[in-house]
Amino acid sequence: MDFFSIEFFTTLLSIVVIDLVLAGDNAIVIGLAARNLPKNQQKKAIIFGTVGAIIIRAIATMLVVYLLNIPGLHLIGGLLLLWIAYKLMTEEDQHEVKSGNSLLAAIWTIVIADAAMGIDNVLAVAGAAGGSFVLVFIGLLISIPVVVWGSTIIIKFMEKYPIIIFVGAAVVAWTAAKMIVKEPFLMGIFAKAWIQYAFEFIVVVILISIGYTKSNQNKASNPEKEKSAS
Repeated sequence: MDFFSIEFFTTLLSIVVIDLVLAGDNAIVIGLAARNLPKNQQKKAIIFGTVGAIIIRAIATMLVVYLLNIPGLHLIGGLLLLWIAYKLMTEEDQHEVKSGNSLLAAIWTIVIADAAMGIDNVLAVAGAAGGSFVLVFIGLLISIPVVVWGSTIIIKFMEKYPIIIFVGAAVVAWTAAKMIVKEPFLMGIFAKAWIQYAFEFIVVVILISIGYTKSNQNKASNPEKEKSAS
């Protein structure tokens, strides 16, 4: 992939969108983990915990990028991402995180919670990066500070404008379709470019349609919760 090409910037934009949509919720966990600390220690816990989480996430993402070279894992990863995109549209997040009573405990909680919650993010970013470690790092450098310091704004925007969630889910679904298309033993099926593009488009449209329908059904069956949220 050439630097500063249209493909480079499109892929980078996909990674940033994936990071913001899938990792925005992790920022809430950071706040919950540090909430019982004294004010002068909260910032330290958030900074050191986030640095630790970034290091682990970067290592995990590079590992997944490497593992995706194994035959069959592009297909498996793509199918998992389709499920993640569906869950993103239809499942409400639960934040059951114990806050730390000491600085080290809070930092440890942030790192472990982010590692556990960030599996979907790691897989999606690795798939979108297409084997480029440079794109992974640039995406992290851009999105992580925004997630940590702008988490409240991001979450409020998502609650006020649900379309953001569907845009993020569409990007994840598109990444999933691209991973499936790149599967070596499926190359014969997707030999022509127009078949690849048609498959990616159909996958995104079908998944968003199913997710949108399911999301509306959930809202209709839970009107009280919807009123309290608004």
